[in-house]
Amino acid sequence: MLVSWIILVLSGAAIVLAGTRLSRYGDQIAALTGIGRLWIGVVFMAAATSLPEVFTTVSACLIDAPDLAAGDLFGAVLANMFTLGLIDLVYRDKRVWEQATFEHTLVAALAMLLTGMAAFLLLFRNGTGSSVIQGGSALLFLIYVFGMRVVFRQEDVKRRQRAQQLLAQAAAEDDQGQVSVRRDGLRRAAIGFLAATMILVLAAPLLAKSAKEIADQSGVSTTFLGTSLVAVVTTLPELVTSLAAVRLGAFDLAVGNLFGSNAFNMAAFLFADLAYHEGPLFGAIASTHALTALWGIVMMNIGLMGIVYRVEKRYWLIEPDSLVMILGYLLGLLLLF
Repeated sequence: MLVSWIILVLSGAAIVLAGTRLSRYGDQIAALTGIGRLWIGVVFMAAATSLPEVFTTVSACLIDAPDLAAGDLFGAVLANMFTLGLIDLVYRDKRVWEQATFEHTLVAALAMLLTGMAAFLLLFRNGTGSSVIQGGSALLFLIYVFGMRVVFRQEDVKRRQRAQQLLAQAAAEDDQGQVSVRRDGLRRAAIGFLAATMILVLAAPLLAKSAKEIADQSGVSTTFLGTSLVAVVTTLPELVTSLAAVRLGAFDLAVGNLFGSNAFNMAAFLFADLAYHEGPLFGAIASTHALTALWGIVMMNIGLMGIVYRVEKRYWLIEPDSLVMILGYLLGLLLLF
């Protein structure tokens, strides 16, 4: 078991390092192309920081561990909401959630819709449920794509204004060296992005395999192990990125990254389903995961209310809603255990 723990720690460290670098290079690419923070956080950063969950989940399905795969994705929803409550501890001048724009409510609603549908697919297994389950992961992915299209249209006006400003800035640059520097920076960021992705591809299968071995040897269920240990490790890039964004004052980047990751994780069930060859993935997952999904929806609702509720006054060291979020995550793990 010691060897499995060593592999777990080393592969987890590689995922954290690569995921953090991936987020940083993704931010640089988006900045050099004139994309705003909300769009960066919701789509670009969310997809980048969620790659560890995707690769780990696919790897778990390839080694016939569907509960470990589902536990990673559903557990990541809880872990991301825990991070949302935790970042309030870092920035104490104002309420972090209050600084986020109202457009995040659209992304939060999409994440809750996808998570609720995933829970429905887990519980709907009788009668004609098998046919629904078989195409359930594809339906989740299509809804995610449609939802991202809606978010894109919501941000399209602001995006065009930023694009015009970027063009004006480029036209004002008389020195061709400045343009060359921007082009070189974009190329380096793209190369770094691809290199970090390759590290994730290599480290994720080792993480999934070692976690399954620990579960088999210790007697701990893969459902709980995936929801707790594996989910925490694979969501560390989101934690690191969000904390760094809050310190920089990029609140939309932090909040968008977390809610966007939750939506992307539900869409990632399609990749896991394609990798699982024993039948429909939702037909092989334990119904216990529905508890995690529904609890994640509750926590996302708390985060959504925290964004809508606009007050300046703070209580104690953190906001009551942040405290509820942190305690809710611990209670959710206890209930699952």
